[in-house]
Amino acid sequence: MVRELKTELHEAEHRLLEELRGFRKTLRTQQADASAERLTLGQTVADFVAATMGSWRFIIIQSAILFAWIVLNVTAFIQRWDPYPFILLNLALSFQAAYAAPFIMMSQNRQQDIDRKKAEGDYNVNIKAELEIELLHQKIDELRAKEMLALTQAITDLTQHVRNEKLAVAAVTGALPSQDTPAKPTARRSIAPRIKAK
Repeated sequence: MVRELKTELHEAEHRLLEELRGFRKTLRTQQADASAERLTLGQTVADFVAATMGSWRFIIIQSAILFAWIVLNVTAFIQRWDPYPFILLNLALSFQAAYAAPFIMMSQNRQQDIDRKKAEGDYNVNIKAELEIELLHQKIDELRAKEMLALTQAITDLTQHVRNEKLAVAAVTGALPSQDTPAKPTARRSIAPRIKAK
């Protein structure tokens, strides 16, 4: 039962690994096609606006323009085209915020889609790497088990061979007659009464 369960799990892992390999190939093809595709005009403008407004250069230029606007209208050096409380300036900044927010959100949404696809690809790659490592561990365990089985069999054969050699030597030494056999004491007992009779 355990062997069948291991076999089923092994086959399921192989199937999942093949699916992930196919998905990885498809993802690479899609990424190559996506990189080859050109951005639309709206995407290009949104990326440009987001990149421009999210820089220190834009902040410094805008701060300088606002400072000059306020100083010129307060001091009336040329003409007060927007006196305090600077209603025209507030209107311009409101227009800027109203149009900048959608451009930035479009760029962020597109970047989020790109990041999500990359995250999915990384997740699938991690699963594939985990399965590959697990399969390598299984192969190493199988090789180790085979080596242990071969060593055990070799030790068993060697032990049996030594036992057979010992039995053969014992059989040979037990079959040969002993040459240093002492004489029987009955012959001496038979000679002793004859000497007394004389």
